[in-house]
Amino acid sequence: MEIIFGLITISLCVAVLFLLAFVWAVRSQQYDDTYTPAVRMLFEDQEEKPAP
Repeated sequence: MEIIFGLITISLCVAVLFLLAFVWAVRSQQYDDTYTPAVRMLFEDQEEKPAP
């Protein structure tokens, strides 16, 4: 029975860590641009020319 309480405690700690990581990602504006990733493959990569 002790192992069940230990596993529940550990799983709740991991869940809280993932929740905090998600909140941090949202606050740091990681999910603001939802349009560009969908059309990024349509743009050609611009090759940089070496300096003369």
